[in-house]
Amino acid sequence: MAKVLMKGNEAVGAAAIKAGCRLFCGYPITPQNEIPEYMSRELPKVGGTFIQAESEVAAINMVYGAAGAGARVMTSSSSPGIALKQEGISYIAGAELPCVIVNMMRCGPGLGGIQPGQADYYQVTRGGGNGDYNMPVYAPYSIQEMVDIISDAFDLADKYRTPVMICGDGMLGQMMEAVEFPDKDVPVPAPEDKAWATTGTKGKRKPNIINSLDIIPESLEDHCLALDAKWQKIKKEECRVELIGVEDADIVITAYGTMARIAMNARKALAEEGIKMGIIRPITIWPYPYHAFDGIGKDCKAVLCVEMSMGQMLDDVKIGVSGRYPVHFYGRTGGIVPLQEEIVEEVKKILGGAQ
Repeated sequence: MAKVLMKGNEAVGAAAIKAGCRLFCGYPITPQNEIPEYMSRELPKVGGTFIQAESEVAAINMVYGAAGAGARVMTSSSSPGIALKQEGISYIAGAELPCVIVNMMRCGPGLGGIQPGQADYYQVTRGGGNGDYNMPVYAPYSIQEMVDIISDAFDLADKYRTPVMICGDGMLGQMMEAVEFPDKDVPVPAPEDKAWATTGTKGKRKPNIINSLDIIPESLEDHCLALDAKWQKIKKEECRVELIGVEDADIVITAYGTMARIAMNARKALAEEGIKMGIIRPITIWPYPYHAFDGIGKDCKAVLCVEMSMGQMLDDVKIGVSGRYPVHFYGRTGGIVPLQEEIVEEVKKILGGAQ
């Protein structure tokens, strides 16, 4: 595999095509516009189809229909656009359909700004749509990891018949890095191989009906219980996390995505001053890796949650810590990215107060 220098958003498109995506439905919004631009140019070259919908609402409902027909389909947007897609995401989850949704987060609320942010955490992990549903959410910290996760996300979506979201941010989408792609496209299931899909009966079976409406309470309860059973299996088998030096750390930082990269640099700077900083980096932010906090060593003085928000992952960190260590928070918002020096200073302040 040869390395190629690519912008993050374009790498998402290239990885999706490699993973067998042959339909993209989307609508432009900064800072993810290079994804639909790339797909509009490259998908037709491999026999795929690009559709620019009239709105984000239309795009997610096109995904609903295409997924129901067995297509390997993807859409992408950024924070306010994802907000508009929430109703459709709930429909897709309720109908048990596989698809991949990419969110290159920007700062908000409302239209906010076009700079990077991580304040969509509640929206994507707790589900902005209605009803009892969950979906896996990945949070890569590099373009390479984002590329690798794309294929996994499509496979996970097919395996569990669920929407899967990949959460980056404006920085990850706009930066450039050298990335590697598989030499060959991965084999993907054909629509005809999906027994539940609406591919036509050909006179051999009863018609498949895809729907999220069930007005019989007992039947709907059974459906919700089945969805939850599937989610419990996803929690057990698909949760991902990276642990760095937590077993003998003086302090442990939790961070995901771009913030995890900055935390890693802060860790190196603190090590030069004799301070041991561990990192818990969730790769899936939903299901959340609560178990990771069990690996923290006895010498840890505190846990620090760092985000580009006012503190949303903080709630999950507190659940994981379960009162065993003091929990602190440091974040910037409005599109401002916390600097390495700020994290170093915050760690020193916390440890100074703990001694």
